[in-house]
Amino acid sequence: MTDIIKVGISHGDINGISYEVILKTLLDPRIMEMCTPIIYGSPKVAAYHRKALNINNLSLNHIKSPREAGPNKAHVLNCIDDDARVELGKSTSIAGEASYMALDKAVSDLQEGLIDVLVTAPINKDNIQSEKFNFPGHTEFLAQRFNSKNYLMLMVSEIMKVGLVTTHLPISKVAEYITRDTILSKLRIISQALQQDFAISRPRIAVLGLNPHAGDNGLLGKEENDIILPAIIQAKKEGLIALGPYPADGFFGSEDYRKFDAILAMYHDQGLIPFKLASFERGVNYTAGLPFVRTSPAHGTAYSLAGEDKASPDSFRQALYLAIDIYRNRKIHEEISKNPLKKYDINSNQEDESVDIEAEDDDQKY
Repeated sequence: MTDIIKVGISHGDINGISYEVILKTLLDPRIMEMCTPIIYGSPKVAAYHRKALNINNLSLNHIKSPREAGPNKAHVLNCIDDDARVELGKSTSIAGEASYMALDKAVSDLQEGLIDVLVTAPINKDNIQSEKFNFPGHTEFLAQRFNSKNYLMLMVSEIMKVGLVTTHLPISKVAEYITRDTILSKLRIISQALQQDFAISRPRIAVLGLNPHAGDNGLLGKEENDIILPAIIQAKKEGLIALGPYPADGFFGSEDYRKFDAILAMYHDQGLIPFKLASFERGVNYTAGLPFVRTSPAHGTAYSLAGEDKASPDSFRQALYLAIDIYRNRKIHEEISKNPLKKYDINSNQEDESVDIEAEDDDQKY
């Protein structure tokens, strides 16, 4: 547990704010006390951004392999063509290729065990597309590389944790991907992640409806009665504490989300709009269900801010902290699983509390 964690950082889009938030995060020397950061990117591009942002008090050690990365230093590993051109604020094919090359190298090293966790800086989902990268985003690419079929986008902050049943889909196609088995699978992933990654022994999960007013008893849609509720009932039979389905507007408006450890939303904007309203600068995108730890800031490339020294590093910093915390929590969970002791449930009345919440929610008017 005392080993220094090697954190791989893929540099994302070189024309956006990725280097700014990375460099600003690494300016804090305390970061080096808890991990060894390795930027997968380019020393030349890093130097370009340091000059543009007038960052003179950060030293980056150039390495050719994570094996060379020593403690108490920040490192950069070159992954791209030395002639790659930075054009601040622009989406270019060169930037897309540089994003992919850094990500590909970082993932390869992660698979070989040369780094412990991965923090991905924002990419442009359009300019990164190629024969080698034909995915809606990081999440799907990483799942394919690690042959993981059961995974989940989980947005994390100190205020709430929001998981998604569907992610990067046109809204016209969301309903056809909402199935009982899919919802049940996502609930299992969230429950497992909350236990092993966040050390929550008996997590409570709220499930949102798909339609306005959660279908209004079938008047505004049948998915709640025919698909979502049966999935919740089956989840309860498996021992999960899952409640709902709740109308999204009333659920967030009344702050009922504070009663739960996580929320399962049906589609991207249903979950991410309230999440980002509450946690934009400190929110983190975490991919649950993968055999390794991957986090990312909750924002995008922000081309309009590139080179202006106006981008906040808070979300990226939280992504780095969360990756370290989850890695440590997983190690503890593994040790406990290998050496189980007699269990004392300090929250023995938690199930009774969930019943009270459920009864309370049945009477809630939205």
